Amino acid sequence: QVQLVESGGGLVQVGGSLRLSCAASGSIFSAWMGWFRQAPGKQRELVARIYSGDSTSYADSVKGRFTISRDNAKNTVYLQMNSLKPEDTAVYYCHALYRGMDYWGKGTLVTVSS
Repeated sequence: QVQLVESGGGLVQVGGSLRLSCAASGSIFSAWMGWFRQAPGKQRELVARIYSGDSTSYADSVKGRFTISRDNAKNTVYLQMNSLKPEDTAVYYCHALYRGMDYWGKGTLVTVSS
């Protein structure tokens, strides 16, 4: 069983930066980790993913602005978000796919104000 706890959300102005953290209760070095987000009235969408070999993928809307990374020694995954836009406003969820099971955090709210 893996438990995920996000932190780092908050209110930021357009063009600003935030770094989200996702702390896992267990070892995640072999897990596929990802960040999803859900804006009000919209479906949850994949933002970024990092695979067990540390390759990454991003949604087109965040390419060049967001960076996902992991620190296996700390069992933590990060999402560095730069050049934030109002449309990035959402609840951001950490996700783990580990041994065929899906795990989700409770989410952290990011609000980008103009």
